[in-house]
Amino acid sequence: MFDQELIFRVLGLTVVGAPAALFVVLGLSSLRARPLSERIIVTCVETAIVTGLLAAIGILAMMLGLGTRHVPIPLGRWVSIPHYHFVFKFEFDRLSVPFVILTFILCGTIGAFCSRYMHRERGFNRFFVFYSLFVLGMVTTSLAGTIETLFTGWELVGLSSALLVAFYHERLSPVQNGLRVWCVYRLSDAALLLASVVLHHLTGEGDFDKLVRIGHWPEGTTMLTEPQCLAVGLLLLLAAMGKSAMVPFSGWLPRAMEGPTPSSAVFYGALSVHLGAFLLLRVSALLDLSPTLRAVIVVVGVATAVFGTFAARVQTDIKCALSFASLTQVGIIVAEIGFGLRYLALIHILGHACLRTLQFLRAPTLLHDYRTLENAIGERLPTRTSLLEQRFSDTAHLWMYRLALQRGYLDACLSDYIVAPVLRFFRGCDELEHRWTNFLSGQKTSPVENDDATPNTLEELL
Repeated sequence: MFDQELIFRVLGLTVVGAPAALFVVLGLSSLRARPLSERIIVTCVETAIVTGLLAAIGILAMMLGLGTRHVPIPLGRWVSIPHYHFVFKFEFDRLSVPFVILTFILCGTIGAFCSRYMHRERGFNRFFVFYSLFVLGMVTTSLAGTIETLFTGWELVGLSSALLVAFYHERLSPVQNGLRVWCVYRLSDAALLLASVVLHHLTGEGDFDKLVRIGHWPEGTTMLTEPQCLAVGLLLLLAAMGKSAMVPFSGWLPRAMEGPTPSSAVFYGALSVHLGAFLLLRVSALLDLSPTLRAVIVVVGVATAVFGTFAARVQTDIKCALSFASLTQVGIIVAEIGFGLRYLALIHILGHACLRTLQFLRAPTLLHDYRTLENAIGERLPTRTSLLEQRFSDTAHLWMYRLALQRGYLDACLSDYIVAPVLRFFRGCDELEHRWTNFLSGQKTSPVENDDATPNTLEELL
């Protein structure tokens, strides 16, 4: 008779361990300044992805065969002090299993595409190091059983995202945009961290299972009161809005297209852009108890969907157009979560991620195919008359076109009210650190105070 708990634990650790081992192998080879060859890197990626996928499918098969809906895999308490426990825990349920399988399938598809798309690229090894970090972060986030575990994966995804946006660091624009994305992510991460602190204060720990009184996802009910659910839920919604580029944080989304096409596909077409919706699904027990929170989520989702549709129609770059089209669907998914349609939202995520991945990977050859079709037909392809041209005057049409082309001026608002304050805060922290270390070392002046190269404005810094 086999030990079911042991098999679940081995398979579960394999799901997480495969991408972790991939990152360690690729990362250590880079630190030794002796990167692996392209063929070995591709082999390692394929092995890790296939191993993790097979282990996840094995867990799904055992859960279906045994009728089990919830399989927790605790890794013990890493920190244990009065009124605070830092616990790492993974769990497999109806939400995490489909999402982690989707992660492996799409990351495997994009990895196979990258092996040819990035062939002979100078940053081939660097790209796959960041890629493996992203896969590890996505798997950790998908299987997180505590808010600490989720925050760890959340940070890994954000770090790899910013690094891949700035992948072509020999040019100024990718570095600027990577910094912009990272600054917006800081606000999102701060909201998630604050939600973790509040959750620990209310329940004594960040275990998602402790939030549920009876049943498992999605039927469980929380033990918190309605005001507590509203407070924690609003912080988690703010974290989800920043990570998924929902209104009003949508301005950084087109900047993230500076990275290679495969990274755009995996981040802003398939997986990372859905993490906000996944977070709301994970804490959906909080939504049932707070009608106000559900209403706010619906408003944010509808506003995001409308803005995504509005902006996508005037984009001149196909990757930006696809990213705003993804944003439209994410807004609809978030609205579905607010209305309580959780299974529909999960199915919507799975289908939309697969479709956008295909579209992003086809984007580099789309113009070539379009012109081939024109040559075959012998004339220019007909274009549709836009809705604006049909129903609005020239003045209104021009005004709305300009508003859409400027993406609702959200990018400028992000620069002035989010990115600039964050940069000023960290520059102040850096200056304070220099003054403190100079005081301890007996120096009278700080090197940064007389540095003429220190940027004084946001434009100079970015």
